[in-house]
Amino acid sequence: MARLYVEDWSPEYGAPFESDPDTLPSEVVVDTAVEVRGAWEPLPGRDDGVRRVAFVDGVQRLEARLTLDDQDAGPLPGICAAYAVGATLWDRDAGRSSFGHITTGRVAVFGDGMAPVLPPIPNLEYVVESAEASDMPALRARLDTRRGQAETALVRRLVAEECFVVADGRLTDLGPHEAVGYIKSHHHRYLPAPETRIIGALRAGERTPLFLIPEGQFQRYSWYVRLMDVPFGHSWSGIARVEAPEAIGLERARVLADRTAALLPLAAMPLHMDARAPQNLVPIAALEKELRRWLGDEALVRRALRTAMHGAPAGVAS
Repeated sequence: MARLYVEDWSPEYGAPFESDPDTLPSEVVVDTAVEVRGAWEPLPGRDDGVRRVAFVDGVQRLEARLTLDDQDAGPLPGICAAYAVGATLWDRDAGRSSFGHITTGRVAVFGDGMAPVLPPIPNLEYVVESAEASDMPALRARLDTRRGQAETALVRRLVAEECFVVADGRLTDLGPHEAVGYIKSHHHRYLPAPETRIIGALRAGERTPLFLIPEGQFQRYSWYVRLMDVPFGHSWSGIARVEAPEAIGLERARVLADRTAALLPLAAMPLHMDARAPQNLVPIAALEKELRRWLGDEALVRRALRTAMHGAPAGVAS
């Protein structure tokens, strides 16, 4: 019998489960037999004593919409935006966490292949980039790319420093790195009905068996974990999906899956503390707040942009 629930997430964040048919091609069929052949059952997490855990995330901010007024081509839209990337470093032996490896960047993006030289803006430096199209999704895509590159570089650095890395969102680097992507919103139904039922049967600290998602040349292992048994929640309340590169091999993927099922519930946000609890993990929520602080005061930035650019001539990139 189907039942109705009101989501605890605030409406401005969407919902923890949303349909998005463009996220994954409909013809992709996942392999549910990579770890368990036959009927699925919930699997308990296992803490293997990993000492250093790094939660990686980034934020971005649209700081101004621009218009390049060309007498021949007419008005052309652009944006000024900022991003910040960093990590919450959890030292389990010391029993403390700290922020680290924070980097920031600013980018001005124009459409139709245009890359004008901006006038000087005191205390602000924007890298000018061009997009082939001039619509807002194309301009934002350039910003997304910049932020994604910074996050990928940080994940690789922390893996090299022997941290276990939990990156917020899907993994973009599917090389043989022992890092996992943490996905708190569900945009695609990956599993057929028999296996989907096991997701609802999970208890806090348990996971599903691994399944393999084929995506062209690269593939990724994935699994679901329950972070918390949510009072009055529906069957997917408190569920997150985790993924790891297929390149690390099945045995290492199984170790990481067991580890996440044991550790991520320890970092789950209490329901009364965040609009996206429990999926918005405490280390990630704290990091997001810190990263926004590094972007500076939005009103002051916008005032500086308006003062510098209002009617100012735009140079031509050489």
